Amino acid sequence: MFYVLSKLGFLFLRPSNALILALLLGAELRLFGWRRRGSELIGIALGVLVVCAWTGLPTILLRPLEQQFSTPADPDRLNPAGILILGGVIDTGLSTERHSPELIDGAERIIVAAELARRYPQARIVLSGGSNGVFANTETAESVIARDLLIEFGVPATRITIEDRSRNTHENAVFSFSAVEPTPQEQWLLVTSAFHMPRAMGTFRAAGWNGVIAWPVDYRNGADTNWFGGRTAAEGLTMTDLAIREWIGLVAYRFAGYTDALLPRP
Repeated sequence: MFYVLSKLGFLFLRPSNALILALLLGAELRLFGWRRRGSELIGIALGVLVVCAWTGLPTILLRPLEQQFSTPADPDRLNPAGILILGGVIDTGLSTERHSPELIDGAERIIVAAELARRYPQARIVLSGGSNGVFANTETAESVIARDLLIEFGVPATRITIEDRSRNTHENAVFSFSAVEPTPQEQWLLVTSAFHMPRAMGTFRAAGWNGVIAWPVDYRNGADTNWFGGRTAAEGLTMTDLAIREWIGLVAYRFAGYTDALLPRP
């Protein structure tokens, strides 16, 4: 239920959707005689739309999330028992329909999984992720598709464990813990997008993963803030949507008790 409500709720909270709805509402107000109120709403919505699309606001919102955790300073000294790869980078519906892996943003998680499998040949690979359909469960689980990709990349099937029920970060942590039963002394690398890493680390810690180490990938920002220009409106709105979703997720997870801090730290 939490997953369905979060998906449906963010359809309206997503800035790109909310701003278009505000423009439509403003037009309706003008049409039915509320011309001043309608014009004010249209002006505000257009102004915020421009700021989200073409200024450095998305970078400002994403940067604190992406910089919260970094990859280990000396990875060669690590001896991980396993590598956790979070889902959210494969379109399970389209992959099932086309009988072919269809990767979306964040596919670096799969690439880095193959790289880490070679770097740490003793480590288990745990792929966490079910289908990403909101209501239907007829799609192939994301972890199954990812497993097949890693096998194609040369990772032995015997090293791979799949957790194919989870549909959000909380379920990633809880279901993976049940599947693996890690000991407190074990090191586990956690691979997910950099902007998602704070929520992921807090959630895994709250679920009992004591030895989890962040390995962020899929960065969306560089060191500098480009205040005007440098990206299309669609790119700016997409980044704004990502940032707002993640900040809302942090607050919601903290309120629900799914994470150990509002903004988890290393």
